[in-house]
Amino acid sequence: MNCKLENLCLPADIARLSFEELAGLAGEIRELMIQTVSRNGGHLASNLGVVELTLALHKVFETPRDRIVFDVGHQSYVHKILTGRLDRFGTLRTYKGICGFPRRDESIHDAFGAGHSSTSVSAALGIALARDLRGEKHKVVAVIGDGSLTGGLAFEGMNHAGHLKRDLIVVLNDNEMSISKNVGAVSHYLAKMRLTPTYSWAKHNIEFLLRRIPAIGDSVANTAERMKGSVKYLLVPGMFFEELGFTYLGPIDGHDLPLLVEVLEKAKSLRTPVLVHVLTQKGKGYPPAECQADKFHGVGPFCIESGQALKGSPSPTYTSVFGDAMVELAGKNPDVVGITAAMSGGTGLDAFAAKFPERFFDVGIAEQHAVTMAAGLASQGKRPVVAVYSTFSQRAFDSLIHDVCLQNLPVVLALDRAGLVGEDGPTHHGSFDLSFARMIPNLTIMAPKDEAELRDMLHTALTVNGPVLLRYPRGRSEGFELSAEPSLLPIGQGEWLRQGGDLVFVAVGTMVQAAVKAADILKKTGISAGVVNARFVKPLDEALLCKIAGHARYIVTLEENSLMGGFGSAVLETLNSLGIEGPKVLRLGLPDRFIEQGSREELLECLGLNPAGIASKVQQFVGVDSCVITSA
Repeated sequence: MNCKLENLCLPADIARLSFEELAGLAGEIRELMIQTVSRNGGHLASNLGVVELTLALHKVFETPRDRIVFDVGHQSYVHKILTGRLDRFGTLRTYKGICGFPRRDESIHDAFGAGHSSTSVSAALGIALARDLRGEKHKVVAVIGDGSLTGGLAFEGMNHAGHLKRDLIVVLNDNEMSISKNVGAVSHYLAKMRLTPTYSWAKHNIEFLLRRIPAIGDSVANTAERMKGSVKYLLVPGMFFEELGFTYLGPIDGHDLPLLVEVLEKAKSLRTPVLVHVLTQKGKGYPPAECQADKFHGVGPFCIESGQALKGSPSPTYTSVFGDAMVELAGKNPDVVGITAAMSGGTGLDAFAAKFPERFFDVGIAEQHAVTMAAGLASQGKRPVVAVYSTFSQRAFDSLIHDVCLQNLPVVLALDRAGLVGEDGPTHHGSFDLSFARMIPNLTIMAPKDEAELRDMLHTALTVNGPVLLRYPRGRSEGFELSAEPSLLPIGQGEWLRQGGDLVFVAVGTMVQAAVKAADILKKTGISAGVVNARFVKPLDEALLCKIAGHARYIVTLEENSLMGGFGSAVLETLNSLGIEGPKVLRLGLPDRFIEQGSREELLECLGLNPAGIASKVQQFVGVDSCVITSA
């Protein structure tokens, strides 16, 4: 059989290939992924590392009958290529193209959707339980990375699965990396196991060997059985998983196809929880990614020959401005502490970590722990700043309410990637933070109109005697110059940017610049539009809203957040509580649905949230006779 990639129609075709043919196929897949990601961006290093593993999974298991559940989805590209999406793989992460993560509505071979970490074991256990309740016999496999294994949810799933003793296979893809270098006791434990692969035989043979000792063998073996910790815990790598109730197989070379198939077949034959520990190299087959796996975890378009990112705007990103401001402000205040959850580079805290290593804490994939730990630090007089992506902060919602805000502790939650993040799609858009945070008492919420204001807001947040949520977008704005020193902003005060006689835009965050441009478009049509930068979502500037309502016939709120319970809702609630009934209000923001993937520019245009779209909606609104109109 010809093993050319284009000749494979179904995953079942993989089972008929020889190991030699599979090796050739692995090379084709790596070349395709490198070519595609160099154009579209994506998660390259992790996917390059699981080519052989994914081929082995599809050789041993039969999808969609057997279910393969991928954790996060950073390692699902090969799976997509092998399950009927080869012809569309060039559309990866593009608008209306295939998703960069598993999606149940994209393919019957995607058993469970993913995007956030540490979910695969729990989801796979649920699928296995449903199988057993229906009396079916198929296999369920969870594929989880060592970085995701640091998440508490993964251990909750492992603990329950081991307790129930159900037929479940967990493949631990151990590449020593999450987004940043793995941290914590689990990573150290796995590192020890990597160094002692020759001891995997001991679990199966230790009793046999002991009983062969003349005269005393049986006695020694029986004593050893009673003293697990003195023998097995010392000799057998994987006893941690054994104690959770799993049969441990490994560690094995994740690039050795024959060995992978042999071990997976062994796991398949068992009817109990099994953990297969696989060692892979992130970035395998592409030297730049092998040498800098963290750089190629999530990467934009790049030059294949050099591995260098294609040049973008020279202006700094919000992330880099935040990182520089953290170093600057921590140099003036020894109580400032930086915390992140496995993303020191992604959040811009690398420089802070290098400058103040004793004040920097990467907790791994453990956002809830990060926030509660920050609360503990704040209770002792420190000024912790927890930097995470907006979408991942959702996991720390309970901690934010009970551990931070209820106690009114001065913790700054710095939410990077707020709003639409683009090609990573609905699992990564920061669409909901304003909505879920607004309801929490004691919490100050602010969003900058540009990078300079971000610096000022971080400076301000570190002076507030209570919790602060600071949200800002991915990428760059217009490249505003920073002042010599950051300024303190009056809490709860917005600013007039432009006067207008017909209507006033009240915008927050990224939408401020869009409002200014929309006002310019409207001016050409004879509509005079003012622009207000709200700055604060909570507390709102009530005095400013009263002034606006006093002279404007129309108010248009703008936000890059869900309209459900967002900034526009806050404005309406405030006008109502103040008894103001005069102006008509139009709310513009993200609709009540999960927003698809695509470039940020494409998505904003599609939603009518680019300047031209905003101006068009306003033109329609001015002639409409209703009290409140919601549009998205």
